Amino acid sequence: MRWNKKKVINLVSNSTNLPSPLIPPPPEIYRLPNPPPKPPNNNTLTLSPSPHHSRFLTFLETNLPHHQTLTPQSLTRFLRSTLRHHPLFAHHDFAVFNWASTLDAFRHDHHSFLWMSSSLSSTHRFSDLRRLLSFVAANPCPCSDGIFSCPKLEPLFRSALDSFCRAGKMDHALSGFETMKRLIDGKPNVGVYNTVLNGYVKKGRGDMEKALAFYKRMGKERVKLDVFTFNILINGYCKSGEFEMALGVFREMKERGCEPNVVSFNTIIRGFFGKGKVEEGVRMAYEMIELGCGLSQATCEILVDGLCREGLVDDASALVMDLTAKRVLPKGFDYGGLVERLCREKKVDRAVEIVEEVWKSDDGGTTPCLIACTTLVEGLRRSGRAEKAAEFVEKMMMMNVGVVPDSVTFNLLIRDLCDSGRSMDANRLRVLATSKGFEADETTYRVLVSGFSKEGRRKEGEVLVNEMLDKDMLPDIFTYNRLMDGLSTAGKFS
Repeated sequence: MRWNKKKVINLVSNSTNLPSPLIPPPPEIYRLPNPPPKPPNNNTLTLSPSPHHSRFLTFLETNLPHHQTLTPQSLTRFLRSTLRHHPLFAHHDFAVFNWASTLDAFRHDHHSFLWMSSSLSSTHRFSDLRRLLSFVAANPCPCSDGIFSCPKLEPLFRSALDSFCRAGKMDHALSGFETMKRLIDGKPNVGVYNTVLNGYVKKGRGDMEKALAFYKRMGKERVKLDVFTFNILINGYCKSGEFEMALGVFREMKERGCEPNVVSFNTIIRGFFGKGKVEEGVRMAYEMIELGCGLSQATCEILVDGLCREGLVDDASALVMDLTAKRVLPKGFDYGGLVERLCREKKVDRAVEIVEEVWKSDDGGTTPCLIACTTLVEGLRRSGRAEKAAEFVEKMMMMNVGVVPDSVTFNLLIRDLCDSGRSMDANRLRVLATSKGFEADETTYRVLVSGFSKEGRRKEGEVLVNEMLDKDMLPDIFTYNRLMDGLSTAGKFS
């Protein structure tokens, strides 16, 4: 049974919860975090004969189930699948939610509460979100009619608290936290406490004292602290420049029997490097290994970047070599920055040694770092060692998982080979690269044809020109004749 227009108008005429006929913001506002959409002004809700409001009534009449059969599930489906995607009326979802609560035969449950909370959070309507939490407190979910509260209450409030904290509205977050504590059975999960604690820490240095006060409250309320609690405090102290306090929390963490994780170590290592305490930072990394806490890609980036910033490039390369030998260097670690630094300081041989050692440790099962390889080829080229660069590229492509350099690097390399009178080797490298997926372009062929012309290899050059013709790389007959004329005079001019 659907509503007819007359019944719709009679029902909504007595409601103070429908939106006023405002011109809504563009629909893109609901997909962007900033700026947040403005909520409807419920204090001036009126029914007027404006076309916009009439269209809204028609939309409700057509799509919303009859008020006598409306359930939290059907309302949620309407809000999620229909109203949410409407370009004009999407921002009226909370007004419809409030209107439904005035119906005698309707009662919201955790389905509609969770959806409405999610919608308000994602569109930054924090005033409405706060009103929703107050409504939840005053109108318990039907599944909490017994002696126990609804089990979905804590996830509902935790999601809302997280939104408040991300927006820096800590007064709203703390108020919601207190409301939740009164409603749920037992103590909140430590994750909810961590959400509020992290909110204070992220607000900045001025709120670190409030974070500490909340942390002490967690102790008084006998909350079982976890590794995330300590990581939040360590990060907060490091960001506020109080590294000694962060170290104190790290020690307290161990004393309480809470094992630090990779995030804990990474934060402390970054703090050591920030204070110029390089040796302590490296020592902390080896402590991670001893405790069985594997190094992450972030750990290695912190170590290598920190050492390079201190001018200790040799120490950084020695560290990578040692971690590789111990087989604790994380797969996927991008050592391209270190290779680039070594090449810049004209330590190309050391860079080659590192790349080949890392490849060896991968047992041929991991794709090598393309950036590092390309950087190394460029370093060898610029140092006048095109032959060594070609050998390296060939080795790259002959691995189990072949890596082919980009066309710019490859074309520069074959140009260097041709300039040194090694056009045949350059062409052989081109054939090998093609078999591994490289697509030779017009520049590749022109460089090789030019190299064959200089070396007097007319036959080989003509084969390439014909390939260019087959691949439609020659724009006109004049270009073709020019290349063939160059080959016909092969070897006569330098």
